[in-house]
Amino acid sequence: MSILHTPLKIKDITIKNRIMMSPMCMYTASTEGMPNDWHIVHYATRAIGGVGLIMQEATAVESRGRITDRDLGIWNDEQAEELKKIVDICKANGAVMGIQLAHAGRKCNIPYEDVVGPSPIKAGDQYKLPRELTIDEIKSIVKAFGEAAKRANLAGYDVVEIHAAHGYLIHEFLSPLSNKRKDEYGNSIENRARFLIEVIDEVRKNWPQNKPIFVRVSADDYIEGGINIDMMVEYINMIKDKVDVIDVSSGGLLNVDINPYPGYQVKYAETIKKRCNIKTCAVGLITTQELAEEILSNERADLVALGRELLRNPYWVLHTYTSKEDWPKQYERAFKKASLL
Repeated sequence: MSILHTPLKIKDITIKNRIMMSPMCMYTASTEGMPNDWHIVHYATRAIGGVGLIMQEATAVESRGRITDRDLGIWNDEQAEELKKIVDICKANGAVMGIQLAHAGRKCNIPYEDVVGPSPIKAGDQYKLPRELTIDEIKSIVKAFGEAAKRANLAGYDVVEIHAAHGYLIHEFLSPLSNKRKDEYGNSIENRARFLIEVIDEVRKNWPQNKPIFVRVSADDYIEGGINIDMMVEYINMIKDKVDVIDVSSGGLLNVDINPYPGYQVKYAETIKKRCNIKTCAVGLITTQELAEEILSNERADLVALGRELLRNPYWVLHTYTSKEDWPKQYERAFKKASLL
């Protein structure tokens, strides 16, 4: 039997296969952070297409936590009520539903919003200079993550993922390149981890104990003096007893030239899995069944996340099955037997 199609149980949640839809911003919400019909169709299509775990795009825990003014939000109850429509239809079609809770930090590109970060250092020429957060403001954002987790649970999500990657606020605190603070939130690896740990603890207080928490990280800044895999292993060892899965990506803090190739980030997921003894999700130009099976069979990760490949082909998962019984009944007449590995 294909490992790709082996169920995975995490806490009380069982994912029917090892495929996760990677969170990808659609930039299609209303300017109030509300979802619409596009989001319902977009996510439901991947659920019908057989994805085991759908991780919804970065969803902001406060208004200034958005990247653009067309990002989804979950900072009020009205947003959560609308998001529940997405959750319900995806779960009805067999998917486990996750939500990525996020704060853009200094990468907020909304002219009328207050742009904040750990230190007054720009993310790049196209971004505004952020204002350094006070300790009281940091505590307020921590609370916002907790309130967002509470709303996510009421909306029916099965998994929450804390976004600590790609140059957004939590990543900004973790990286020595963007965090130059001299207080308890900077100046040492333990202090730079404090914000993430407080967010995890606050989310856990507001999230059922029997439901998983994922954390997405960037395991390498690709810049000297920034995060590298050894530093990320230290961070994960600080949090591994508090969370269930590490979703391992890289980059995003600053614009750098990298050479992407199929599976180019898998080595980071493998290292964290083995050195930290925690479940991981691998991502990064995974486009073929053969590569996905290799990653899982060699125990390099516990889940594989597909991003752009699922934009190109929402039914990628269906094409990896060898029996029409695994297809939606409505689509059985289109079944074509996949080749066995």
